[in-house]
Amino acid sequence: MSDLRSMPPLDWVSFLGSWKLAPGWLAASVLLASSYIALRLRGRKRSTVPPWRTVSFVLGCAVLWICVSSGIGRYAMAVFWMHMVVHLLLIMVVPVLLVLGHPVTVVIEALPVRRQSRARLLVASRPVGVLTHPVSGLVVYTMVIIGTHLTGFMDQMATHAWLMPAEQILYVAAGYLFFLPLLGEEPIRPDPGYLLRLVLFLIAMVPDTVVGIVLLQATTDPFPVMERQRQSWAPPALTDIHTAGGLMWAVGDGLMMFAAVGLMIAVVTSPSRRARMTGPWLDQVRSTVIATEVGADPTRPLDPDSDEAYAAYNRMLERLSDDGRDPKVES
Repeated sequence: MSDLRSMPPLDWVSFLGSWKLAPGWLAASVLLASSYIALRLRGRKRSTVPPWRTVSFVLGCAVLWICVSSGIGRYAMAVFWMHMVVHLLLIMVVPVLLVLGHPVTVVIEALPVRRQSRARLLVASRPVGVLTHPVSGLVVYTMVIIGTHLTGFMDQMATHAWLMPAEQILYVAAGYLFFLPLLGEEPIRPDPGYLLRLVLFLIAMVPDTVVGIVLLQATTDPFPVMERQRQSWAPPALTDIHTAGGLMWAVGDGLMMFAAVGLMIAVVTSPSRRARMTGPWLDQVRSTVIATEVGADPTRPLDPDSDEAYAAYNRMLERLSDDGRDPKVES
């Protein structure tokens, strides 16, 4: 990219003074934020979205523009570890802020009442369910992280300027698809239990860790085209790669764990969320086992927290304890 040759050495002065308007990103951010606010105001009389979620969505739009227009975005192709900062902001921080804003709910509640039920059926339909399934989000998230860092994509981006905004859009989209079913409480299907959501957060650390370790163990520069464009003031190639790998591993996993801890706190402090900890599938298994124990019809709904269920659970524990005793000890 031609403007890399004229970039001053990276220091605090040049970093803070390297802002650009980025009109396309500015327009997109303003359009997203203003549309959200307009829809939120239209449905305010019946809205279930609290003000803090509105602040979260607008902040996400602001961080999106700041990320690409400030020194962070300007130096992303000159210094690889700065590119990793952009990556983490766009695929994790921005999507989390947008998801917490509940934009799907805002759109539905802004519709006339007679159309809301149809909209809810649409977002809960099978095609949308496949797209927003937690496994789909995890697969897309993994493919984007590995595909943009452990292949020749970075070198292609160094020679084709249009790939950079495409990559940035891809990061935000992949992050949004991943975090939507895990942190969002939108009217989508499936709606996994919170225990499964926490497990998926742990699994999502694997691609971050793999990419980070691979870059940390690199003995040669994996991006030769970028190396030829490297400025004299930039850090040595391997030092830059290793720093980026460390950021990917430590900060990426740290942000994922931070999101998981935040979700856990939300579950612990909310009785309604605690009731959905295991999800409908495990609850159904539990209910079926208890119904079998009390001799009830397994297809009949049974409250697993009823006195009858507790008595059956205790009898089952006693039976398991009796079965586990050593006959020689008893004799």
